[in-house]
Amino acid sequence: MPLPLLVTGVAGVAGYNALAYFQQKFPGQVVGIRQKDNWPLSGPGIEACDAEDRAGLAKLFDRYQFRSVLNCAGNCALRSCELDSRLAWRTNVEGLVSLLSIVADEPVRLVHTSIDLVFAGLDSYPSDWAGYTEQQTTDPITVYGKTMVAAERLLADWMPQACVLRISLPMGISFNGHAGAIDWIQSRFKKGRPATLYFDEVRTPTYVDCLNRVYEKSFLSNLSGLHHAGGPRQLSLYEIAQVINRAGGYDPDLLMGCPRLDAGPIPPRAGNVTLDSSQLARELDCLPFDPWPLDEALVPTHKQWHYERNGNPGSPELLADVLCNNPRFC
Repeated sequence: MPLPLLVTGVAGVAGYNALAYFQQKFPGQVVGIRQKDNWPLSGPGIEACDAEDRAGLAKLFDRYQFRSVLNCAGNCALRSCELDSRLAWRTNVEGLVSLLSIVADEPVRLVHTSIDLVFAGLDSYPSDWAGYTEQQTTDPITVYGKTMVAAERLLADWMPQACVLRISLPMGISFNGHAGAIDWIQSRFKKGRPATLYFDEVRTPTYVDCLNRVYEKSFLSNLSGLHHAGGPRQLSLYEIAQVINRAGGYDPDLLMGCPRLDAGPIPPRAGNVTLDSSQLARELDCLPFDPWPLDEALVPTHKQWHYERNGNPGSPELLADVLCNNPRFC
């Protein structure tokens, strides 16, 4: 694998966990960057540099001579992006422009993460629907999704040899304890606060353990262009919250559900944005993702499923062991 490696966007779940994985595997050869105003995020190998700060980024490249970049940078806060499209554009597009202006003509291997929300999502679909393929036209309904499409197009035009991975919900711990699906939902339940999730927004969540190994395989291969990287299990946001509620042993009355249209106009919510990742599996010659959750006993079967504890009350420790980490790798 070409080293040193730069990981951007380490404040997010995907970047935070990828940084830890690669730093453990390649000590002293991996650096992460975070926005300058996120001062609590510090530690060995973490540099403060705004993604859109080309001069600052160029200095880091001069200093470390990076040979690989995992670009996880971006503002994924749907409501914030919707209310401040300029901020979303600066973080999600201009940051990539700065990066590409440095690496496009250099011997640097780039793996870039995009998102399933480049699609609006389907309201109706056959029961055997495997999800969106890479060949289908994007139709985002959020500012976040639109900026991610713009970033994908930049890469296709400017650095087609780069590998673009559209991910779904990365399931793992976050830096601040309330970013990402697991930590945000769990933070509500921990404080005895209700959490309302949607019956009809469907995603393909993935263990960060699996994603990290896919990133590594992508760096080691000649994989280029666009690839879907969603897990094999389709779950609604409500079902994901059911899993977290039951595995964590939280009060089942705290979980509320509703159709996404009841969420209000801002931010608009996608429908079924399941990703078909069979192309990636063929390219890597393996099944890249385990289903989340791995244990079939933790897969909801109906809307009251999380009330059924079956003699196992659950606990935060169990949640961490089986939802934040892939038990197969422990």
